[in-house]
Amino acid sequence: MAWGRCATSDFLAFLSTDDLLGAFMRQRKLGSTGLLVSELCLGCMTFGNEVDQGEAGQIFAAFVEAGGTFFDTADCYHSGRSEEILAGLIGNRRDDFVVATKAGLRVGDGPNDVGASAKHLVRSVERSLRRLGTDYIDLFQVHCWDPETRVDETLSAIDLLYRQGKVRYFGVSNESGWQVAKTYYEALLHSLPKVVSVQVQYSLVERDVEREVIPVCQDLGLGVLPWGPLGGGFLSGKYRRGDEPPAGSRLSRSVSWMEEHWERRATEHGWGVLEAVGDVAQETGSSIAQVALAWLATRPGVVSPIIGASALAQAQDNLAAVSVHLTAEQIDRLDAVSAIQPLYPQRFLSTAMSSRTDFDPAVDAWVGLR
Repeated sequence: MAWGRCATSDFLAFLSTDDLLGAFMRQRKLGSTGLLVSELCLGCMTFGNEVDQGEAGQIFAAFVEAGGTFFDTADCYHSGRSEEILAGLIGNRRDDFVVATKAGLRVGDGPNDVGASAKHLVRSVERSLRRLGTDYIDLFQVHCWDPETRVDETLSAIDLLYRQGKVRYFGVSNESGWQVAKTYYEALLHSLPKVVSVQVQYSLVERDVEREVIPVCQDLGLGVLPWGPLGGGFLSGKYRRGDEPPAGSRLSRSVSWMEEHWERRATEHGWGVLEAVGDVAQETGSSIAQVALAWLATRPGVVSPIIGASALAQAQDNLAAVSVHLTAEQIDRLDAVSAIQPLYPQRFLSTAMSSRTDFDPAVDAWVGLR
């Protein structure tokens, strides 16, 4: 994997010597593409809701000063306000940054104001371009799998946007392993734009994507962009076993259908993970959030965890994660405490195929009976 400090001279001009010699973000390739993105991505979902324009500007400046070049937003974030605020912050420095946005979730009351149909996606991109104040989107992502639209229709719409110069790269989000693979190979079969990245929920307290999605991404050379890297704030250090979530915290405001829900996090497994992360944080002199982000950066295929912030101090704490170095023993400990239970067929395959190199007559005899 290539690393570097790729920036224009004016980009470096406002960085102090301490910034350059200290925790300056490295650049990583996005999957198998030649596009370089910073090792952390600033998620802009809070812009226009939890964060007003003034504080968004402070968070943006801190991110850029730390070497951040990669931003993620979506058309559905606060009726497009997130995209508008990001556009104002980028100003005339558009080409210095990589801007990703998404479409597919509901943005209106009409029957075609949701989904991955050609009508909806093309119109969504055109609206996002106006809000972002640009003529191209670096990474356009379909926000969610649409069971009502054939993949070839979605890909044809992406192809049109490619040929018009409105979209440079194409990614998907919130899809299962078979859906990612189907989209990839449909594009390959018909010489249409290929998927280059997958944005998924991924953290020490949410590792289900390791069953199917991460292996598919590794096999196809797709970049993994984790959202919710702190489990909806559960790994921020503000929650304690036996206590209710603090008033005003994200998990205190969540509802039962949301992925980042209190009852989904405050489990025996979740508390065990949080306590182990706390131990490593003490050992390294880091915050719990920094350790959680540092662990995620070690996972196969992960390119750039998407950090969101509702305050400048939170953003600054998360940005310092790039300086945290975990030992192999600490990584193994976190892997073990957060491990997911194997399910069929992975459970079966891990036994049946391991016997090819680690021969066990009893296992081979049992497998042969199947």
